[in-house]
Amino acid sequence: MTDLVTLAELGGPLAAIGGAAYARHAHPAAYWSTVGLPLSVARLLASYSSTMDACGLTVEPSRWRALAVRATTRREIRPVPPRRGVIRPNSTGLRVRLRLAPGQEPADVAASAERLRHAWGVHAVYVRDVKPGVVELRLVGYDVLRKVRMPRRVDGGLLRVPVALREDATAFVRDYRAVPHELVLGATLSGKSMYLRHLVTGLAAQSVALVGIDCKRGVELAPFAPRLSALATDPDEAAELLPVLVKEMEDRYDLIKARQGIAPGTPGEEITSDVWGLPESERPYPIVLFVDEVAELFLVATRKDEERRDEMVTQLVRLAQLGRAAGIYLEVCGQRFGAELGKGATMLRAQLTGRVCHRVNDEASAKMALADIAPEAVDAACSIAPELPGLAVVGDTSGGWSRIRTPYLSLADAAATCRESAHLVPDVPALTPFRLYIPPVPVEASGTVTVPRPVTE
Repeated sequence: MTDLVTLAELGGPLAAIGGAAYARHAHPAAYWSTVGLPLSVARLLASYSSTMDACGLTVEPSRWRALAVRATTRREIRPVPPRRGVIRPNSTGLRVRLRLAPGQEPADVAASAERLRHAWGVHAVYVRDVKPGVVELRLVGYDVLRKVRMPRRVDGGLLRVPVALREDATAFVRDYRAVPHELVLGATLSGKSMYLRHLVTGLAAQSVALVGIDCKRGVELAPFAPRLSALATDPDEAAELLPVLVKEMEDRYDLIKARQGIAPGTPGEEITSDVWGLPESERPYPIVLFVDEVAELFLVATRKDEERRDEMVTQLVRLAQLGRAAGIYLEVCGQRFGAELGKGATMLRAQLTGRVCHRVNDEASAKMALADIAPEAVDAACSIAPELPGLAVVGDTSGGWSRIRTPYLSLADAAATCRESAHLVPDVPALTPFRLYIPPVPVEASGTVTVPRPVTE
């Protein structure tokens, strides 16, 4: 009887522990909100001073503070940790600001991020510089990239698309005005197409002309044709489309130059060097060019194809070098991209400021995208597992990089979004000949439809 009572008493705690373990694995967000958050806050409050001391983030107290301690108490004078602000919890972790002591810098705190993660029992710790002397610790409670849930509130705007989730639980926003051109690499089934779908659907609701070059007969971009202003589905069509884009860019530069040449005495705010300084009534629509499988534009079989390839590459390089001021932006996608593609490949890559590298088949491909940013970014890209499609390493030429993952978006949903926003296709006369004809969707007749009886022998 005593053994039965003991087992009954232990059944409740064991069930609770088992339920918590299951929730932590299957529903990490719910586990964090109910169990993980209170435990981590308790650890942070209880061990803050000792943890900072163990991490070497404490300093000797000032002379006046030491004198005050000696005068009022008999305690030992101990090093002082950074002053901690209010703890702000959220659905993915918590945030807390620290005021650094004199002589400390944000890099000191960032170097101890791994120690802080283990001390407070969280998934990761990230350090952000807020202002001189103040840093913000972002504690992430669980792996947010395992099951992506985009934040509810994301700052959008013209040419700004929230396309993925960063590993610190913030949204990765593709801002074309800040990073005009981008290179997206990834092997088959790595999530490159998913990234492209989010970009297209995000831009579909904006006053932007979308242009596509898809040399795989349009299988990737043709479903979005209702919203595209132009689409080339093979190298021959691309060779006709690219000169039109270059001519459109030159016309826009003539428009900007005309505005600069106005009469003396014109207010300074009316003098501009790009299309964004033009009055809204005169400003042409921005154009985003998507190039899928860019290697197809470089491959040649005959000398005639080689001449066509050189012309297309030259035009792409011109668009990358001069397109930003004219409101033309490039999104270049492929499985590999490097000098082995041929003449002009390295020059084009140098103009693509943004870099996104999904899972690749070899280290050389990762180096093509990220080696000129940071060596550790190459290692991170090479460690992406095949069972995590959509996971990528993103960076830019400033040297910063992070892991991101795009949420799942079916091709049918993306195509439906483009059909619903087909009326927003801007009027760019130069691109009209390259727009695909989309037959109207047949309307189902109302009433009962009579189905003919099958023919039998």
